[in-house]
Amino acid sequence: MAQRPMVGVGVIVTRDDYVLLMKRHGSHGSGTWSMPGGHLEFGESPQECAIRETFEETGITIDNVVFRSITNDVFEKEEKHYITIWVEGAYVSGEAIINSAYEMTEVGWFSWGSLPVPLFLPFRNLLEGAGMPPFERKSLLTSE
Repeated sequence: MAQRPMVGVGVIVTRDDYVLLMKRHGSHGSGTWSMPGGHLEFGESPQECAIRETFEETGITIDNVVFRSITNDVFEKEEKHYITIWVEGAYVSGEAIINSAYEMTEVGWFSWGSLPVPLFLPFRNLLEGAGMPPFERKSLLTSE
């Protein structure tokens, strides 16, 4: 049976000039830094997935979720292929906690100017302009 790409949702959550990141664990990209996110479930919208995954993983509540970009992410070593739908959600409440210890080892707010490394492949692709449309850091949710 031929392999097919899977659909992931990556969630950009900002608070002031900081972005919410987690250090991945127990899956492809283990040891790399990414934003909250996960697999799109059957019958779920990308917006619903973003709200669910962000809360399940970090305890942060978001709303006003808007589309930002799509990246095509091929993990050659792991033989996995994802189409990642990138959305941005407005921070509502909560403190960043490790709500899902089997998926992450660290979580916190980081300055855009000093992101931790290494970055998860889809996040790196997004930041390097490989998204469609290319990602612009200026938030659609604020008047930055």
